[in-house]
Amino acid sequence: MNGVSHVALGVRDMERSLRFYRDLLGLEVRFDATQPIGGMPELYANPGKGTRRAVHLHYGDGAAGGFLVLSEMPGGTPGESIKLDQVGISHFAWWVDDLRAMHTRLKAAGVKILVAPAELDSGGYGDATGRKYLTCLFEDPDGIILQIDQRGA
Repeated sequence: MNGVSHVALGVRDMERSLRFYRDLLGLEVRFDATQPIGGMPELYANPGKGTRRAVHLHYGDGAAGGFLVLSEMPGGTPGESIKLDQVGISHFAWWVDDLRAMHTRLKAAGVKILVAPAELDSGGYGDATGRKYLTCLFEDPDGIILQIDQRGA
């Protein structure tokens, strides 16, 4: 394997999530469509609903880029978001160039901050130890935990 293709998140309210991911975080919508759920209905939480709305939000450029898929079931997506260290993907993180500015923007927008900007040793990221990195954790509108990191802070 040589990179992450995408991460997919179920959301309760697509418009609210778009205001967060597109408008606040700055991801770019490149696909927005209603899709039939077929072929493998056992994989879906509500297979009887027949369709879902999927929005692809892109970030980064070249090999460092990727995309996030948001999906919403008609009438709302069921379930609760998990917390750190529970079974499943408990969070994911992006590299950013100015973590403190992003934190200020998130805080001003009323986003729930779980870990304010904090310094960590670069060894925790698989790099040589001795350098400081910044990290910050926060929640999206559905309580999904997100993280931003900055190298060499």
